[in-house]
Amino acid sequence: MTVIEIEIYPDGRMDTDNASAYTGDAKKTMAMRRCKGDGPPFVKSGGKIFYFKDDLDRWIAEGAGCKSTAQARQKRK
Repeated sequence: MTVIEIEIYPDGRMDTDNASAYTGDAKKTMAMRRCKGDGPPFVKSGGKIFYFKDDLDRWIAEGAGCKSTAQARQKRK
């Protein structure tokens, strides 16, 4: 098992690099999800994208227990 260190700001924010490591998705996948609107909530500040840990945890939990990608999409609507 590989341990990955995730950097989280004191307010719970993480940048795209850390959010992608936290969720297990590639940075490109995170970007595509932002464009399609089916990813976790994010904020843009100073030209940078940030995700909040609580939002990522909620988003991950909403997709838990799905048996297909279609079912995951329906759960997140």
